[in-house]
Amino acid sequence: MIDRESLRSNARYLRNVRPIDPDEIHEYVAGTPHPAVVREALREEAFDLGLVERPDGTFVPAPKGSIAARDWGPTSFPEAYARAVEDLLVERYGADWHRGESGDRLRATIRRLKDDYYRGNPVDYDETAAVAYAVYHLPDYYAAIGYVLEPLAADGLLPRRLRVLDVGAGSGGPALGLHDYCFGTPTVDDEFGRLAAAGAEGSAGGESVTDGDPEPGDVAGAGGDDVAGVGDDEDAAGTAPALVDYHAIEPSAAADLAERFLEGTDRNFRTTVHRETAEAFDLDRAIEAGGPFDLVVFANVLSELDDPVAVVERYREALAEDGTLALLAPADLETATTLRTVERAVAPPGGDLDVYAPTLRLWPDAAPSDRGWSFDRGADVEAPAVQRRLDDAADRSAADEPGTFTNETVQFAYALLRPDGRHRVDVRADPARHARFADSERHVTGRVDALAVKLSHDLSSSPDANPLFKIGDGSERVEHYAVCTRPSAVNRDLLDAPYGAVLSLENVLVLWNDDEGAYNLVVDGETYVDLVA
Repeated sequence: MIDRESLRSNARYLRNVRPIDPDEIHEYVAGTPHPAVVREALREEAFDLGLVERPDGTFVPAPKGSIAARDWGPTSFPEAYARAVEDLLVERYGADWHRGESGDRLRATIRRLKDDYYRGNPVDYDETAAVAYAVYHLPDYYAAIGYVLEPLAADGLLPRRLRVLDVGAGSGGPALGLHDYCFGTPTVDDEFGRLAAAGAEGSAGGESVTDGDPEPGDVAGAGGDDVAGVGDDEDAAGTAPALVDYHAIEPSAAADLAERFLEGTDRNFRTTVHRETAEAFDLDRAIEAGGPFDLVVFANVLSELDDPVAVVERYREALAEDGTLALLAPADLETATTLRTVERAVAPPGGDLDVYAPTLRLWPDAAPSDRGWSFDRGADVEAPAVQRRLDDAADRSAADEPGTFTNETVQFAYALLRPDGRHRVDVRADPARHARFADSERHVTGRVDALAVKLSHDLSSSPDANPLFKIGDGSERVEHYAVCTRPSAVNRDLLDAPYGAVLSLENVLVLWNDDEGAYNLVVDGETYVDLVA
């Protein structure tokens, strides 16, 4: 045992004087505990004390400011994580895990999980299902979370001292993506995922998150808050240390995998796995213990909850006043539209949550009531060897053609909700100028000016078809699509703008598509499209 109050008292004093070295501070702690005991206790207290551990084992004040945007776009799953998955399979099923009975069981489980998700059936994660789920979904879930974090980071809304609550964390794909967004990808060594001794090297952009070694007693600045080269500014590589207090809620067997995969994360990514259901988790106690959360994540779990709206509304109470509630779901119809239903229920007009991105409400007094099937797409992630082995060993049939057990596509629906009124794009429609999508019926066969959010990539069915994009303005009652019949320099922004961008459509033709039960806004040679934001 160690006298925690004595430790904290000494750490609070020394943090503004010089780097805290367990080999030194142990002499000042009541009972003179071993330096290794002091180091472990400091790691446990680091977030509350606002300390980051440096590669040399000393502790310094965590920098202020926000985590920098990474230009996230992984095209492969980090080898350290892929190797960890395969090591687990070898331990449980042997070197030939992908063949014979074990391989057949894993493939059958993946087929069942895919079918259950497609049909919206309940999913039960026993040990086999948890492993199969990790094999198939860890890479794309890892990639998707980074794209969701990117707009927050770009707007300076991911603090370097970050408290996260991941509800329904599964086997840890989003957690690993969050980690790598904050710290960079791990290297492969004899221990799974242990970051190189030099620190957290290499991010999605090839950056380093380490600083130069300080000289003992080197005190920075007159303010006394920043010690030995660790401050508010980024280092020469464009990054700065982060300090993350990550809590996962996961009651199923997938928690075993999450704990294992999280063992190799950076020393400043403090993890706690709570093996409880979202409904049973003691939220009040968690807030009392460490305060509200900067980021509350529901990743790929909403469609599995009995009452997702009630659960999300409960966890909204855990959100900091300037925090973000992130909802994430697979792109298929059932799960993506479930997410939109939840988003609209917990963030109504005039409520205490606003949609920060991507389905902006351009008419603040309105809310959409269309089907809401909208999703983004990231770069494909090359299937890791563990997926290819499972796929190659399949007995080929109509149900198991090549590629059945590899998963390279990264498509996801998401919503970012905030209580502080912030929006990714602070633009509003003008009733004197813009036509509401809710009123499209009165404009059929006419031309109007409109303001719209681009809510899909090109949905056209073939390279020869007219480019087609889902759009919305936050008032739509049925689907609206922009179809470009005559691409030109004056409407090119429709094709080039990213998902979630706000576009001005000038002189666009409104038609009703009876076959699809939707409105088509025809962008032709007489239409001007400008990227507003």
